[in-house]
Order: sequence, then structure tokens, then C-alpha cells
Amino acid sequence: MKPWFLAAATMAVLTACGGDGGADRASDTGAASRSSGAVDLTGAGATFPYPIYSKWFSDYAAATGVRINYQSIGSGGGIRQLSERTIDFGASDSPMTDEELGKAKGGPVLHIPTVIGAVAVTYNLPGLPAPVKLTGEVLGDIFLGKITKWNDARLAALNPGVALPARDILVVHRSDGSGTTYIFTDYLSAVSRAWAGGPGRGKEVQWPVGLGGKGNEGVAGQVKQTPGAIGYVELAYAKQNRLAVAALRNSAGNFVTPSVESATAAAAGAVEKLGPNTDYRISIVNAPGADAYPLSSFTWILVYENQPDSVKGRKIVDFLRWALTSGGQQAAALDYAPLPAALTPQLEQRLASIKLGASGG
Repeated sequence: MKPWFLAAATMAVLTACGGDGGADRASDTGAASRSSGAVDLTGAGATFPYPIYSKWFSDYAAATGVRINYQSIGSGGGIRQLSERTIDFGASDSPMTDEELGKAKGGPVLHIPTVIGAVAVTYNLPGLPAPVKLTGEVLGDIFLGKITKWNDARLAALNPGVALPARDILVVHRSDGSGTTYIFTDYLSAVSRAWAGGPGRGKEVQWPVGLGGKGNEGVAGQVKQTPGAIGYVELAYAKQNRLAVAALRNSAGNFVTPSVESATAAAAGAVEKLGPNTDYRISIVNAPGADAYPLSSFTWILVYENQPDSVKGRKIVDFLRWALTSGGQQAAALDYAPLPAALTPQLEQRLASIKLGASGG
């Protein structure tokens, strides 16, 4: 793990964890920071992009002096706090629903995509010679509790010549409201009728089986320490914890592992259909393309279109412009795919539409 990420992650744990009170504590911390002048902007939300956001905020502070306090509390918490206007911006891997948008107290919310990430299906089966191959249907049945052994006939058929152990499968899922869960269940809903008709898609679902872990970190930790476990985490967390990742069969019939390149391939087809007036709340799971990784997604920063404080509003817009250019150049090194270049002018127009109020804060 890189030193800057370890230090930032430690700070996030100290300020954002603590069970059910984590979201409230993040709000209280942000409010205290604003009143003391310790930070310029406060944000909260997704753990999925936390590795790159942490790096961005550190680099941006060094370059501009603008300090951003971000609490990695999960997409659900970020949406709630933005809706209550206790933070300056939110972050989510699941687009806000129409109902959530209607409840936001600050008016229209804009979804600004920042990078493309891949959700890795991770597992703990030491000694296998190659990544386990899975289809969406089989993965859905594992998380439904219908496939309970690693040497099940359906798994063996997908992995000929691999000596899968006669070990129980332990499902690990998120325990908190999670954009990573939304991406995962969005994918399962697209490829598994049984899943679509049961738990379905959402930041929080009724899991039929398994153990919960808080945040991407919690799921990665559970899988790492439990032989036979299977879970889902953002790719950077899988790599940092040296977890094995599965190859998923995509819509073209090819088995693909998560990577910057395969996530980029998943976004390519979708981006061609986007225009300047889109709200960017789109799904790219199970995307077409021979090399597309099917569990890929945009992740978004959420901001109010109408910014009552012109000073803070300008700082948010300036940071997002930096993220689209200088920040995007850092994405691949942290296992995220940068946004396609064709999106930049469209997003510049979207940022220009943000209305800055007259207040100086």
C-alpha cells in the first residue's frame, strides 16, 4: 500500500468510522472544520473512489492551497448528507434516484462523472493456477445461496482442469449503504433473472446469505482472512490486499478480468451515445465489446446546480475542472480508468451551468 494512501486511510478511519454514528460524526466533523477554518470544502460518500479522491485532494491542496475534507462513509451516507446540506458535495457510485433527487433540499443535483472503476469479484482459494471463471448467472446463484460448494458441478464446468476444493463458499457483502453494492447488484439484475426477481438492485438489498463488511475495506478484510470466502470490492482494494480476482464472462462471451483497459472498453460504447444534455446517470454494466469488463461503472461527484455561497461554489467548480484534466492523468496509476477525452468538453459545459450565489459565506 502506498504511504500517502495509508496515512489518508488512517485519517478516514479515525474520523468516519464508529458504527451507526459514522455518518453523523462525519457531519459533525465537517461542521467543526468549517467553523474553525481548517478546511475550505467538505464532502462525504463513496468508498469506491476513495483511493484516487484522497490523492486528488492531497495534490490539489499542495497546488492551490484549497483544503478538502472528505469522509469515506459510503454512497448512501454521501447522498443523505448532501440532501440535508450538511456537506458541500457528495460522492456516489450509484446515481441518485428520482425520489432522492426530489428530496434534496438544495434544488437540482448534478452528477459529474470523475473516473471509471471496476468492481472485482474477489475470493480466497490459495493455490489455484489461474483466475476462477464465473458467469453472471452462476455468480448470482452463489450470492443467492443456491451454490454452496466451490467444487459444485456448475463451477467445475466453467473451470475445466482446475481442481476446485470441496470447501464451503462463504459470501461476504457490504453491510452499509453502498454504491459498490449498487454496481454489483445492477450487474446481477442485468444477467440473472433469479437475482432480478429477488433482491434486485440497490445500494442496500436483503441479502439471502453471507456476512457483512463495512466499506470496501471491510469486505476486502473479511475475504482476505477467510478461506473459501467470496466478495466484491473496487479493484484498487483487491490489488492493495493482494486478493485473487475472478474472470467474468462478458456479453460477447469472453472471460475478462478487471483492469483499467477492460473498464475503459466497457465505457467506450456508452460514451458514444452521450450528449451535452444528458444527466450522466447511466449504467455501463454488461456493456458490449469483446474486451469489456462487465462489472464496470462511472463514479460521480454530486453537486447542487445552484450554489448559494459564491466562494465555495467557485472552489467546487475549480476543483472539478482540475479533476477532469490534471486529476484524470493520475487515474490509471491507481487502477481507475480516466474518462474518455470526448466527455471533457461536455462536462466543461455542465460545470459552466452551475450558478454561483452572491454570498461570501
